[in-house]
Amino acid sequence: MKKALALALVALPVCVFAEPPAHIDVSKLPSQTKLIDDVVVPVPSEIFGVLDKLGKQPWASVQRPINGVVQPIGDAPQIALMLGSVIAEGFIAVEAEDSNQVKQIGKSVLNLATPLGVGAEVKKRAQAITDAADKKDWNGVRKELDGALDDVKKAMGNLNSEALSQLVSLGGWIRGTEALTAVVGHSYTKDGAELLHQPMLIDYFKGRLANLKPKYRANPVVGRVQKGILDIRPLIGLADDVDISEKSVQEINGITSDLIKSINSKAP
Repeated sequence: MKKALALALVALPVCVFAEPPAHIDVSKLPSQTKLIDDVVVPVPSEIFGVLDKLGKQPWASVQRPINGVVQPIGDAPQIALMLGSVIAEGFIAVEAEDSNQVKQIGKSVLNLATPLGVGAEVKKRAQAITDAADKKDWNGVRKELDGALDDVKKAMGNLNSEALSQLVSLGGWIRGTEALTAVVGHSYTKDGAELLHQPMLIDYFKGRLANLKPKYRANPVVGRVQKGILDIRPLIGLADDVDISEKSVQEINGITSDLIKSINSKAP
C-alpha cells in the first residue's frame, strides 16, 4: 500500500525550516497518526512537536490577525470551511507564540462550531485553549486544538454531517498551505518546496468535493474551492524526481490566498 506523507491539519502542512530532512520515516510517526484513503495524516501537534527541535521560523509574518471573535458568514458549508481555517490559524499562532491571537481563536472556534450544531462539544476545548494560552503552554494549546478538531469531526459524524466535517478539514488545509507557501516563497529551497508534494491528499479532497450533495456543491464558495483545488493539482502533482519550482510555490500561494479571502467573505 503506497502511503503519501501529508503533513497537514487534516491536513495542515508542516512548518518549513532551513535544512529539512530528506525523509521523514512514516513508521515512526506518533500513534495518533491516521490513514485516510492511503494518505498518512499525522496529528498536527505531534508533528509540530518534532519539528520544533529544528529551530524557529518567521511564522508571525504569515499570520492573519483576528480582531475580536470571528462571526459565521453564509450557510453551513462556508461556515465549515471557516472553522477549519480558524483552527489552522490557531496552529500558526502557536508557532508565533502569540497568546492573544490564540485566545481570540479559541473563542472563534466556539462561535463557528455553534451554528454547525457542535458548539456544546467544543465549549470546554475553547476554554482550555484560552487557559493554555494564558499560561503560554504551547504544547497544551496544540493538544486542545487537536482535540477541538477531533471533537468537531466526531460530533458531525454523529449528526450524519460527514460532508461538513470534510469541509472543515479542507478549510484547514487551504489555510495551512497558504502559510507554508508564504514561508517557502520567502526563502525558497527545493527541499522546502518538496513539503508541498501532496498529490494523493489533493486527490482525496477533489473526490470528496465531487461527491458533495448538490445543495453543497451549489454554494458559490464551495464552487471556488473546487476550482482552486483543480488549479493546484498540477502544481504539486509532479513526478517524484521533478522539483516544485519557485514559480509554482508562488502560484499556489496566490490561489490559496484568494480562497481564504473567499471563505471569509460574503458570497455575491
